[in-house]
Amino acid sequence: MPSTTTETPPTAQDVSLSPGLKQRHLSMIALGGVIGAGLFVGSGAGIAAAGPSIVVAYTLSGLLVMLVMRMLGEMSAAYPSSGSFSAHAERAIGPWAGFTAGWSFWILLCTAVGLEAIGAAKIVTGWLPGTPEWAWVALFMAVFCGANLAAVKNFGEFEFWFAALKVGAITLFLVLGGLAIAGVLPGTDAPGMANLTGEGGFLPNGSEGLVIGLLASLFAYGGLETVTIAAAESEDPVRGVASAVRTAMWRIAVFYIGSMAVIVTLVPWDSKAVVEKGPYVAALDHLGIPGAGQVMNVVVLVALLSAMNANIYGSSRIVYSLVERGQGPKALGRVSGGVPRVAVLASCVFGFGCVVLSYWRPDDVFPWLLNMIGAVILVVWILIAVSQLRLRRRLERDTQGTPAVRMWAFPVLTWVALAGMAAVLVLMAREPDTRVQLYSTGAMTVFLAAVGFARQKARAKA
Repeated sequence: MPSTTTETPPTAQDVSLSPGLKQRHLSMIALGGVIGAGLFVGSGAGIAAAGPSIVVAYTLSGLLVMLVMRMLGEMSAAYPSSGSFSAHAERAIGPWAGFTAGWSFWILLCTAVGLEAIGAAKIVTGWLPGTPEWAWVALFMAVFCGANLAAVKNFGEFEFWFAALKVGAITLFLVLGGLAIAGVLPGTDAPGMANLTGEGGFLPNGSEGLVIGLLASLFAYGGLETVTIAAAESEDPVRGVASAVRTAMWRIAVFYIGSMAVIVTLVPWDSKAVVEKGPYVAALDHLGIPGAGQVMNVVVLVALLSAMNANIYGSSRIVYSLVERGQGPKALGRVSGGVPRVAVLASCVFGFGCVVLSYWRPDDVFPWLLNMIGAVILVVWILIAVSQLRLRRRLERDTQGTPAVRMWAFPVLTWVALAGMAAVLVLMAREPDTRVQLYSTGAMTVFLAAVGFARQKARAKA
């Protein structure tokens, strides 16, 4: 139902935050944010399921993500806010929708912080056996919590250099892979089409394998939303969002689809190394690159730390925005030195709590938490699409018909995106491995929506 609350001017809710992010920070966050830990860590399982057709899976999921980013960019350029899609959902649908989107995403990001800390600690303990894993987790949490507590520019600087390393590494991988495929890399022969059409063909496990690969690829794109959250604290929010959204297409095509194409062309999809070592290490080993495993471990560590830093930042800003809109405890919205420090601390404590659960209750509570956040990103994307449908006329009125970012072929492609999301939900319900995630996330979403709706009714009566 439409919101009955009086609208806040687009930037009023962010006035106490410090605009400490420069355009170079935002540009690199947009460029590197697309290269998430999921690309390096989770793509091996997708290749093992889909075979060479993983390229089709990443293309289909990438097209859906491009549409979502375009819709989000249209709204975020017109209404910059640290609440991003949560604030847009409240404006378009009602306070209950903003409450649901914001708190579910906060839980997702905080849990991801814990998972990324564990993943990073496992890599370091592999290099330094005998050192306690929990100590590395505590160190990483302390470093990034402290950096985010101090100033927003610290988050920006970390992400700038993390993104530069990730972009440099994957660009070098693509160049080496391209030379090997062309047969001009010394010591290698051109593989031709052998790995794409052999070993069971392009669809070795049929449509079922493609579906599993599609679902695996879809959730590897997480993290793209951060740039629309960060834009609110930049020197020029509109320019930053517009630039990030307009370049999203080639970034997804090159980094995700391009690297998958290189890997399955160079390495047999059913090679054990693809899952055991990871697809990037398997491809570099195939090329005879010395120390490939350790090099990629460094890149994966950087990707995990980057995601951890970004998720601490994003979760704190989401909860800050929720509080500013009357959707959470006031204490979480306190700002000091231009930073919502209580929100940063709360997000880090929740993330560290997830780490504790992984050690304390690894067989019941922790898996339940992971299942609960499994499909949150889809819930958020659906709310983004519905919000864009409802806000378009108002947006054109507020921007005098010249929005900085405009959704392509509106409303046709918005409906196409919604249909694609509905199809993904159906596919998740069909697969045993994702069905529990779907139902668990659905239960949490219904609970949050009910709480948000009850709060909205109570505030309306008051």
